[in-house]
Amino acid sequence: DICDPKAVERAMKGCELVVHFAAETHVDRSILDAGAFLRTNVIGTQVLLDAALRHKVRRFLHVSTDEVYGSVLRGRSKEGDRLEPNSPYSASKAASDLLARSYFVTHKAPVVTTRASNNYGPYQYPEKALPLMITNFIEDRPFPQYGDGKQIRDWLHVVDHARAILLVLEKGGLGEIYNIGGSYTCQNRELIERVLKLMGKAKAMIVQVEDR
Repeated sequence: DICDPKAVERAMKGCELVVHFAAETHVDRSILDAGAFLRTNVIGTQVLLDAALRHKVRRFLHVSTDEVYGSVLRGRSKEGDRLEPNSPYSASKAASDLLARSYFVTHKAPVVTTRASNNYGPYQYPEKALPLMITNFIEDRPFPQYGDGKQIRDWLHVVDHARAILLVLEKGGLGEIYNIGGSYTCQNRELIERVLKLMGKAKAMIVQVEDR
């Protein structure tokens, strides 16, 4: 539990480098229960930062998300863009980003931040879009498409994300923010239709629901 200072203290003892992945990440659940997201993503980050200061770690890499930028009407987000979170999840991550920055400025904590686009890959938790889609289709269960499905997402394989994190951990400038994208974008409905075709399923498996 990253909100437990004693547990964090034990885990961080002897560490030189900290990579902070711990987070509640699912937008839908954040809408139903924002409190859990604030506790883990904000308070948890504060507990880790305090421990990192006490243990004088050499580098603290804070893993964030492109969700903090909100909806992007054209082009791609840049690191200096305004934060416009649109869900309790993204708001909690934006808050944790600002908290990490404040520790860098106030305490000279060796913080560096990354913001990645949508990850996919082996062993992903099944509440996420791709694994949920695949497991639903395996079980001949429908998959919900939000609105018209024209929302565009950038997709990043987890191995590429891990490589980027390692690069930033080794060479990133303290206090800096680095966006990590997969450079593969498509509409949600295109992704769903591609998975349907690969799995030999009918379009009737798609159920349109109100956009969250």
